[in-house]
Amino acid sequence: MVFIKKTKEYMLHLDAKEEVFRSAHALRHQMTEAETVLWEELKGRNLNGLKFRRQHPVNRYIADFYCHEKKLVIEVDGGIHEHNSVIEHDENRSAELERLGICVVRFTNDQVLNNIKSVINKIREITGEDSVSNDAPSPSGEGAGG
Repeated sequence: MVFIKKTKEYMLHLDAKEEVFRSAHALRHQMTEAETVLWEELKGRNLNGLKFRRQHPVNRYIADFYCHEKKLVIEVDGGIHEHNSVIEHDENRSAELERLGICVVRFTNDQVLNNIKSVINKIREITGEDSVSNDAPSPSGEGAGG
């Protein structure tokens, strides 16, 4: 049996390889409009003091956003994610990350661009933070105020 030394660096990236780090670095300079909008809400511990990282290497994947404290990956999906082959890939990817103890939540570009308050409230709910506005609609666009 092989034992892996679980250093802070290993735990943060779950043994991501160098090429994943290089790809993540490039993606940080090519964020979509929706990713940029969400990043403005998450960066600098703006969300209840939680540290989020953008385009973060986790194992063999690159998470759009990752909060290590909460073991949470946030993905922002464009229209391509509606294609059957991509849906299957996303489901497999999410399942693999969940086996590593990481929760994965997905929002569409439309949700982020048109209802950021609802997206932020959903992230607060998932992370167990209490500062949720009761008058904001849910990410699906339902509920009060929607």
